[in-house]
Amino acid sequence: MYTDLTQAQIDSYRNNGFIVIHDFLTADELETWRDAVEEAVAELGQWKLAGQEGNERWQEGDSYYDRVFVQRINLWQANEKVRQVMLDPRLGRMAAQLSGVEGIRLYHDQALHKAPWANPTAWHLDDPFWSFSSPDAISIWVALDDSTLENGCLYFMPGTHKRATFNSSGIGENLGDLFNVYPQWKNNPTVAAPMKAGSCSFHNGLVAHAAGANMTPGWRRAMTCLYMPDGSVFNGNQDVLPDSYVATLKIGAPLDSDEQNPLIYHPVKPLVTA
Repeated sequence: MYTDLTQAQIDSYRNNGFIVIHDFLTADELETWRDAVEEAVAELGQWKLAGQEGNERWQEGDSYYDRVFVQRINLWQANEKVRQVMLDPRLGRMAAQLSGVEGIRLYHDQALHKAPWANPTAWHLDDPFWSFSSPDAISIWVALDDSTLENGCLYFMPGTHKRATFNSSGIGENLGDLFNVYPQWKNNPTVAAPMKAGSCSFHNGLVAHAAGANMTPGWRRAMTCLYMPDGSVFNGNQDVLPDSYVATLKIGAPLDSDEQNPLIYHPVKPLVTA
């Protein structure tokens, strides 16, 4: 696993809001990730969120959004192989270095698999969906298959994380709904980010990004993880947090449950281990 970041990479991330790291995983590591993720996705079946099987809110349907990608969340909580991968402190250290924070907690992981002929992913920001609000939130996106212009690779709008608020549009049928919220971005340049399998990107939770449609008969599989700076607090949005946990929270309460959001990197504090 390529984990040694250069200062140039860190500076590029902070300036643009994203960075692509080619050949992030070795061939053996890629097979380990693929095996773990596919096993966990199969185990969840039609349910999108681990631990919520039977909850209709999290049942896969036939909406436009359900045809954007196959989404399965918090696989680390349901599958030991994924837990081993996701709680790797090297991932947390990279996220901390790029975002410039001291400690990193896992907010949630998610498999995002574009099926053959899947819809495009509209321009959006990630952070406004989450249960905390931070300009330093960061996600990793790992290509499990080659991600190409034809099958739905990511696109980024460089620098938008510096000017974004915590307002956003949803991910709907209109590719450009985000520009109703940020009309000043309509003429911004964009960057396509095709990646070979085993490569990855990191992106800020407030950078505008999207993904194309899958115009091929093959799958475009990806595994992602969303990272929360240690010390983040509840903003009142439930998102993927379970009802029982939300019932214990008030707005402003620290999101420091190691059962829900494990600490995976900190230079001093003890970490949750796989």
